[in-house]
Formats: sequence, C-alpha cells, structure tokens
Amino acid sequence: MVDSIGAKPSVAGDRSVARIAAATPTMAVQTSVLPKQTSVAPESIAIAKTMASAPPVNAARVAEIKKAIASGTFPILPATIADRLMALSLAWNSNEKA
Repeated sequence: MVDSIGAKPSVAGDRSVARIAAATPTMAVQTSVLPKQTSVAPESIAIAKTMASAPPVNAARVAEIKKAIASGTFPILPATIADRLMALSLAWNSNEKA
C-alpha cells in the first residue's frame, strides 16, 4: 500500500521530521517596471525584410561545389566529416582542421 503525502511525520534515521506550513506569510513580490522600448528605425526594418525575403545562399559557391562534384574533384575528407558529425551530435563547435 502507498502512503499518502501530507503532514504525517516521516522518519529519517533516528530523527523525526514533520512537514509544517510556511513560518511567515507569503507576500506579493513587486517587479520593476520594464523600460519603454525604443523605436526601431525604418531603415532597420527595411533591411530586415530584405534579408528575410531570400535565403542566405552564396549562389557562386554552390555552383562551384556542384561543378567540382560533377567533375569528381570535390575533396572528400573522411576525418573532417567524422569530426563534424561528432561535433554535431555532441553540440560542439569544431573548427579544427583534420
């Protein structure tokens, strides 16, 4: 049978411990008022919208990699791939050269 949780004393070694209510009444905690948020410049909003409209892809680099893969000259380094997979699985930031 399982005992219920409550004010029933529990024994720890040879000492008896009982649950008691808070000795002091609880009081509401006052939080500070957050500062008024500053306005964002319209230029910043325009830049953010422009950047969000297209993915951050370097098309020239992608074309270069595709060309190297097609011609068979793309370097495949198993040690680097393994290091980066390990870093990804362990949430590490691996910047070491293999």
